[in-house]
Amino acid sequence: MTDGSLDEIRSQILWNRLIAVVEDQATVLLRTAFSPIVRECGDLSTGVFDVSGRMLAQAVTGTPGHVNSMAAAVGHFLNHFPPETMEEGDIFITNDPWMGTGHLNDFTLCTPCFFQGQLVAYFACTSHITDVGGLGTGPDGTDLHMEGLSIPMLKLASRGKMDSTALAFIRANTRQPVETEGDVYSLAACNDVGCERLQATLAEFGIDNLEGIAAFVLSRSEAAVESAIKELPEGTWRYAMTVDGYEEPITLNAALQVAGGRVNVDYFGTSEQQRRAINVPEIYTAAYTSFGLACAIAPEVPNNAGSLGCYRVSAPVGTVLNARYPAAVNSRHIIGQILPDMVFGCLAQIIPDRVPAEGASCLWNLTFRGNTDRAVNDAKLFTITAVTNGGTGARPQKDGLSATAYPSGVRGTPVEINESVAPLLFHRKELRAGSAGAGRTRGGLGQVIEIESAIGADVEMLAAFDRVKFPARGRDGGKHGAPGRVFIAGGRELQPKGTQTVKAGEKLVIFTPGGGGLGPPSERDPAAHSDDVAAGYVANGD
Repeated sequence: MTDGSLDEIRSQILWNRLIAVVEDQATVLLRTAFSPIVRECGDLSTGVFDVSGRMLAQAVTGTPGHVNSMAAAVGHFLNHFPPETMEEGDIFITNDPWMGTGHLNDFTLCTPCFFQGQLVAYFACTSHITDVGGLGTGPDGTDLHMEGLSIPMLKLASRGKMDSTALAFIRANTRQPVETEGDVYSLAACNDVGCERLQATLAEFGIDNLEGIAAFVLSRSEAAVESAIKELPEGTWRYAMTVDGYEEPITLNAALQVAGGRVNVDYFGTSEQQRRAINVPEIYTAAYTSFGLACAIAPEVPNNAGSLGCYRVSAPVGTVLNARYPAAVNSRHIIGQILPDMVFGCLAQIIPDRVPAEGASCLWNLTFRGNTDRAVNDAKLFTITAVTNGGTGARPQKDGLSATAYPSGVRGTPVEINESVAPLLFHRKELRAGSAGAGRTRGGLGQVIEIESAIGADVEMLAAFDRVKFPARGRDGGKHGAPGRVFIAGGRELQPKGTQTVKAGEKLVIFTPGGGGLGPPSERDPAAHSDDVAAGYVANGD
């Protein structure tokens, strides 16, 4: 074996170690977070970056909307805080939607990591903060400043000492001060642990910086993705979709170009920026578009600056996918999480055996607030976001996944957790029979959820749902998935977007959408159809 072979093996081992380091970082965040949406559902991201601000490794634990936008956020931190001014123990924070991860409820922290007195890396992390004041986590706002506390690029800690003034401002601008401050400390702690693990790794491998491994990771990743892209035919493919919007439907248009080992996605022709808070900052548009491309083209290549560098994403300024400050963006996930379906619609024309039909796609997060009898935040108010999901689109060789968050990857919140931290009673939570689009392979099923106040009080629901007017479409003869629905049992229909009151004694019923089918239903395997009937997913005659 040559020395070159030994060097390559050593580099591969070190690369795997970096991924293990950021998984440890993510585990700390999961185990110490106060917010249920983080500790129970994994709405977070963690990563390690070189001294130039390039992402070298991300934790598998987490969401693409966070990590792929956080990949660009570290560069913004470096623009505001020159590396030569940083000291060991410093921590920086922001929730700027255009320089962070897309809306004010995501706090992003960046921590410089030193080894033997020299700056060697940065650790960054993001998690969803349940409440940051303002109108709350919903699409009601008409500008950013209605949506809650805005944290500019700020120094949170100096030489290991947290800024008490910054923490006081954060506590004063949330309905859940204990939970929110606890989440800030959780974010800071996970970066500290990441740094400790990296320092131990450098000492073990006998190296004093990451320059060599950074070059190896980024060049190998870029080359692997470029090679996969070159297996695709060159050309341009287009796809369009209409989604519910808020006050009117939204049109999404995508042109995907494959050329020279690169993929470019341009959203020219997409609807203009909207008045309500369903707008998407460009950083979040790029994050979910890149994720869709990576899933279909080179899913085995780890996510880092090298692999992401093969994808280019653009949207005209002032459109709903490249909203200008101070646009309202709180519910940017509604449209942003549909973007992988746009990518798949283009790629289905050249690699149909590798992409699914359209799915429910955007999370059906159930956000409630009101009075509480559970004194968990030194207040008589509660705010909770219960994560729920619809069905994914049918896959070429398999059925879609039921009640599964794709592309976000966030897990559903357990009923027991929701009921323990908020005065809510869940009467029903089950798969929604008949919601999947039929096909040779069928889509995934949505859910039926029934909820009421556990203390006989009015509760506000901050609805932010899509796929109600325009369900997930089937492909190649597959049927559409069932649309979503929100209503009061035995009573009125509710709007899919906007804050509304569920009155004391009323039962709220949620039907989450199903995924689209793929291929003609007549071609479905008889045994698979029999299984569907036996499970109660479809009626015998369907």
